[in-house]
Amino acid sequence: MSAPLSPEWIAADWGTTHLRVFAMEGSRVLAQASSPKGMASLARDEFEGALLELIADWLPVGRKTLVIACGMVGSRQGWVEAPYAAVPCPPLQASAMVEAPVSDPRLSVWIIPGLSQTMPADVMRGEETQIAGFLAGNPGFSGTLCLPGTHSKWVQIERGTVTSFSTFMTGELFALLSKSSVLRHGMADDGWDAAAFSGGVTASLARPDMLAAAFFSLRAEGLLHGLVAASARARLSGLIIGAEIAAVRQDVSGDVTLIGAPALSAHYLAALKLAGLDGRTTAGESLTLAGLGLARRVLTENQKG
Repeated sequence: MSAPLSPEWIAADWGTTHLRVFAMEGSRVLAQASSPKGMASLARDEFEGALLELIADWLPVGRKTLVIACGMVGSRQGWVEAPYAAVPCPPLQASAMVEAPVSDPRLSVWIIPGLSQTMPADVMRGEETQIAGFLAGNPGFSGTLCLPGTHSKWVQIERGTVTSFSTFMTGELFALLSKSSVLRHGMADDGWDAAAFSGGVTASLARPDMLAAAFFSLRAEGLLHGLVAASARARLSGLIIGAEIAAVRQDVSGDVTLIGAPALSAHYLAALKLAGLDGRTTAGESLTLAGLGLARRVLTENQKG
């Protein structure tokens, strides 16, 4: 019979649709668990219960266990609102973290706030923790970070400070067009065509103003020329990602560091190359944990005075 876990602290990545928790000893993961109880499915008084469903057995009696959480748990609809920190600023500041109200005496829960930008108006919540994790391993970094996803972020960093960022609804737009528009009739749910993806990227880089017309040509090619569904899907992805890169490439100097899932980052890497830009990839999940670990350290140091 294994001994019960007694982690030093707990990391929580709490998004819109999922919750992931990690029992931690310093930077070492002892155990992990997840549930589909993301922010969108919970009322404000249900967050503590959803967390305890996963971590109750990790909490020793007689002491408080620190939980550091990031993501949509700190949104206006979350457990408690953690107000955005305005850029320019470091991605993580202990003074901006917010303590969540709890009933269980074994818990001490702190939430990392997101970042905001006044002009043009923009916000992020969750990505700042990955950025902090990256900067923890790259102190003094200056350059461009790209975090691909449902809402892709392009972030400008100067000597460890987030100076500006922009958000593109790339992943959401792809999902809407491929599943809910007229294009769905010619789309596959899986499969890939690298040449079709490259063609889409190249088309958008050359004529981003023709993006809406290029979308409909996918439908027409399917009807008139039998465009294969997997090729249509890959070209649609290329068109959208290409338009995103066309919008930012004049502002990029030096390599672009991609933070995200390996498969999606590989597509962005290929698109960057077609745009004449260099890039490198790094895993997003490991950086989330690194950022949460940094938040724990700076919070603890701040509380000590």
